[in-house]
Amino acid sequence: MLRGLYTAASGMIAQQRKHDIVTNNIANLNTPGFKSGNGINRSFPEILISRVRSGKDEPGSVPVGRINTGVMAEENVSLHAQGDIQETKNPFDFALISDIQVPGARFDSSGKYVDQNGQRVIQPQAFFTILNAAGEQRYSLNGKFSLDANGRLIDSEGHSVLGRDGQPIVLMDAGTPVTNFRMTRTGQFTNAEGQPILGANGQPLTLLITRVEDPNQLVREGNGLYRLNAQDQGAFRPIDAQDQVEVRQGYVERSNVDSSQSMVDMMSALRAYEANQKMIQYYDKSMEKAANEIGRV
Repeated sequence: MLRGLYTAASGMIAQQRKHDIVTNNIANLNTPGFKSGNGINRSFPEILISRVRSGKDEPGSVPVGRINTGVMAEENVSLHAQGDIQETKNPFDFALISDIQVPGARFDSSGKYVDQNGQRVIQPQAFFTILNAAGEQRYSLNGKFSLDANGRLIDSEGHSVLGRDGQPIVLMDAGTPVTNFRMTRTGQFTNAEGQPILGANGQPLTLLITRVEDPNQLVREGNGLYRLNAQDQGAFRPIDAQDQVEVRQGYVERSNVDSSQSMVDMMSALRAYEANQKMIQYYDKSMEKAANEIGRV
């Protein structure tokens, strides 16, 4: 009886986490560059039950069968499909249009390909490169940038946007922030005449667009920022001319959350949660009867 109680409780916990993931998706429906999360559930490992020393003529243990001990919310996987591109006409808004291909792979709408041998290949994705307050590189798709008083290009949280030289981008001309500029498709800053804007080192200012080989290895940090774990640091590099990545000025990438599907997922998680709750109430009443009525006999 208690085994069923624990199974129902594990189902409630898994559905609660799924509900949290879906509500977070809905809350970020209008967040630029947000990638929807998908809660993955899996069963706990099966347990082999054996009958031990049940008779003189039987061996030490006889297999009886297998049981499953419930479900668990394993992970929150992000769906890195391209979101819609929305025009804002703000020169400090940027959107990345990424369609990086891998030889021999034909990716589906979710950015996944499975070859004939069953090997899974994930489509690489491009990200803006951000420097957080601790001086660590982070990755983002929220291209709503602005300039601070020192001409430093920053994101909505005040973090510096990095250039291809690995340094924060500073748009200054004779001590005055540069606001009249253009952006090429490759992420290079130019003036109104189309001439490259040079940085402090004399090199053209260009956005550092990072190619992440497996975006599923990215870890959410909040505020639209992602990081890679130390063991995955070799899984990225700056984009090159062969990568099919385009920067568009005056646009932002909208969230790829499907609002209709999210509402369906939220309601299904709620109904499954209630079903497990009813089962726990049933087991509770059964144990109450066993303890208070049967125990008197």
